[in-house]
Amino acid sequence: MVTKLFKQLKNISHSRWYWGLALAAGITLLGVALIYQHVLGERPCLLCIQIRLWVSLLVLVSFAGLLVRQNNVMNSIAHVSLVLVAVGLVERCYQLLGTERGFVFGDCGFELGLPDWFAIDQWLPSVYYVETSCGYTPELVFGITMAEALMLFSVCLLLVSVFVSLASFLKRSE
Repeated sequence: MVTKLFKQLKNISHSRWYWGLALAAGITLLGVALIYQHVLGERPCLLCIQIRLWVSLLVLVSFAGLLVRQNNVMNSIAHVSLVLVAVGLVERCYQLLGTERGFVFGDCGFELGLPDWFAIDQWLPSVYYVETSCGYTPELVFGITMAEALMLFSVCLLLVSVFVSLASFLKRSE
């Protein structure tokens, strides 16, 4: 049974649907964030923008994974990259949820802290510019806040990407 599961995960690891779903999820998350910002008037905080940066990296890695999925070495590199993105996303989402709930205390200013050569907040201010201090996130549906939904998404992404990544290193069975 475990062998069959890993064979299925191995097939998924080379699937355009897997990478396409990850790509669509990232684009959807960015779209929702921008709708909340520009249509509903919810200004993004430092942690929100850092999460957007991780989600943007998710989109780039997923797109690359979609392109290289048939090459075993490049596919495995894409999977490891996706796991690293998921780890970064979980960490930032945990900080956001902790700030919202009060179990994490930290300084949440207006500076992204990025190097001068990567001034993405200046290049694309409508997407990556910090506009408010941290403290709360808007409610999405049924009392679930954006921080809670992001935490759930990022943990699920991490779990799935770890298992699929491990399976991608298995020898391909014909």
